[in-house]
Amino acid sequence: MRMAKGVEWALHTLLNLDMVGGGPVGSGQLARAHGLPAPYLNKQLQQLSRAGLLTSTPGPRGGFSLAKPLADITLLDVVEAIEGDTQTFQCAEIRCCGTIGELSPPPTGMCPVNKAMRGAEQAWRDALAARTLAEIRAELDLYPPTRDIIRAALG
Repeated sequence: MRMAKGVEWALHTLLNLDMVGGGPVGSGQLARAHGLPAPYLNKQLQQLSRAGLLTSTPGPRGGFSLAKPLADITLLDVVEAIEGDTQTFQCAEIRCCGTIGELSPPPTGMCPVNKAMRGAEQAWRDALAARTLAEIRAELDLYPPTRDIIRAALG
């Protein structure tokens, strides 16, 4: 399974905003802090805003702020904000195609491959939904210099 780099960028941005008090922080400042392309990061920030994870404040002192506490944001929330909530595996029912399909009786029930892949994807989604960004932030807090470095970069 492949995820866009934007998921990683979004996760770090949400954690960074929390470390500096929640925001607002400008998109350019957030991009520079990690050496990211500002237009692409801004796209991720807009998606996080549409998903209700960030708020945007216009103006010279504006920027992006957390819309809710990290305890209320799961890894799945961020993945779905950036990647969407469509299923990764798309069964094309190839078991019914070609010579095999012509020689086989019509299938009854869900394809076992489809069933296995959907089950695996659901387990992955359940695991993402079970982890909050507050838990990850707690792990980051075990390294106090991290918070100070982020504050210096965004301050």
